[in-house]
Parts: sequence; C-alpha cells; structure tokens
Amino acid sequence: MKPTTRTFCKLLFLAITLMMAGCSSLLFYPEPGQPFTPEKAKLEYRDLTFTAADGTRLHAWWLPAKAGVEVKGTVLHLHGNGGNLAWHLGASWWLPAQGYQVLLMDYRGYGLSQGTPSLPAVYQDVAAALDWLQRAPEVKGKPLVLLGQSLGGAVGVHYLAGHPEQRQRFKAMVFDGVPASYREVGRFALSTHWLTWPLQVPLSWLVPDSDSAIYAIPKLTGVPQLFFHSIDDPLVPLSNGIRLYQAASPPKVLQLTRGGHVQTFTDPTWRQVMLRFLEDPEHFNGLRRLAEDPNYPPSAKSESSQ
Repeated sequence: MKPTTRTFCKLLFLAITLMMAGCSSLLFYPEPGQPFTPEKAKLEYRDLTFTAADGTRLHAWWLPAKAGVEVKGTVLHLHGNGGNLAWHLGASWWLPAQGYQVLLMDYRGYGLSQGTPSLPAVYQDVAAALDWLQRAPEVKGKPLVLLGQSLGGAVGVHYLAGHPEQRQRFKAMVFDGVPASYREVGRFALSTHWLTWPLQVPLSWLVPDSDSAIYAIPKLTGVPQLFFHSIDDPLVPLSNGIRLYQAASPPKVLQLTRGGHVQTFTDPTWRQVMLRFLEDPEHFNGLRRLAEDPNYPPSAKSESSQ
C-alpha cells in the first residue's frame, strides 16, 4: 500500500471511529490546570467552586466591577471549546472597568473543574452557574447578560431554549462566532483538507445535530440579541453565523467583524459596540454606523465642538 493511500485509510478510520463515538468527543478540547490567574492582567478576582446536579465540582472566576465604578450588570461568560478559562479571559477582562461584573466558568473537565465534558452533561454546568448567580448577593437587582462564544454560545442557546424561567432572567445576550449547526461546521472542517474533502458529506452525517443552536435559537423570544461574526472566521464560516442570526427572534442585530475565530474583543471598537448595545438593547440600531466610523468613540474635544 502506498504511503499516501495508507495515510488516507488511517485518517478515514480515525474520523469514522470518532464520529461513531458521538459528537461530544469532537466538540470539546479541554486543557486541565490553571496556567495563570487574572492577577496577570492586574484584575481583582475570586476563585469560586460550585457543584452540578450530578455532583461534579466546577471551578470559576468571579471578576467584580472595578473599585469606584458603578455596577451596571453581571455578565455570564460561556467560553469556547478549547483550553480553559485562562485562555478565554481576553474576551471579558475589560468588562469590570466598564461596570460589569463577570462570572467566567470552566465546564467539567476544563481547567480545575472535575469530570469529563460531554453533551448533555455540560448543560448541568450552565445550570449550576445560574444557580450560583441566583444566590449571590452582589448580583441581586442587577441586569444579567449572557456572553456566549463559539461552543459556549451554542450550549447556552440550547439550555436556555429549554428553560424559559432561566431565559427570563437575562436583559440581553451577546454571541460571538457561534456555530448554527455542529454538522455543518464538521462538514466545513472536513472540506479544508484534500484527504477528507471527498468524504465531507457522508462523514458529516455521522455527527448528531439535534442539539445545534439553529433549532433552539427561535425559542429565545423577548431577549435582545447581538451577534458578532468574523468574515474571516477559519473555523465557523460566516454563512453559518448568518443562518443563526436569521433564525433568531427580534430584537436582534448582526455585526460583521474581521480577524480570527472569537477574536472580536481584541479590537476596542467592538467593545464599544457591545457597551452601546447593553445601554439600550431593545432599541440599539447603530452598529453599522459605529463600525464604519474610524473616529468612534468621539473624543471629548469633538463632543464639545458639536
């Protein structure tokens, strides 16, 4: 057997084995441990542990609003499928300075959390985080916001669609690079290598798709939603993100960005867009103007001259 043929056969066997084992083994790429803490970013924080319904102990960071800044709300940050919460701090570290306290949690099997990640088990992790927020005195009376990135957004959408009593607690939801369909993203990944390109359709049909966000997003009624998605996203194609936005119930807004997968908040402009959205989620419609204005936000000098 030629080397190229042998490599192809091994790859095909591995792909079929993984997919027949279930979607979960392909969705989650956890990294154990804690490579650094928010102290590295000079952020105040608190280590938290809470327990899922099945007894799994979970780890999270609580980032309080910066001292002296009025607390505007609380953000539940559900991160993507790789690494652990330390590697996703870059998406929410800036919020405490703007008056938003943050709960950034690790799913089971990630970081310092116990267990092994899988569907539907991780929905218990989202429920445990919401239970903690329900009890926390510093959260009471403050608006609750969901920040769901990539897989975290898809998990959040599916869970909240089935739990309307939890959904009603949110003032707004922000999604960043969220896949509409696990199967479509799997097909896209298979299409990026010449060895698996001919098999992208039959292999992708082995990926269970019933938990995908595209089927749940229409049920998130009554909560304003902001969708960020990069035109250049190499993992979740833009067409996937647009489909998810189109399936969502209004009020909703779509903001196209540039750059890699879930790199949105490395750009201060998109941070300002999210903050403006949170000021008045139901009526905010200035995304296009803000995105095209290189001088946004206006300086104090330009404001005083108007």
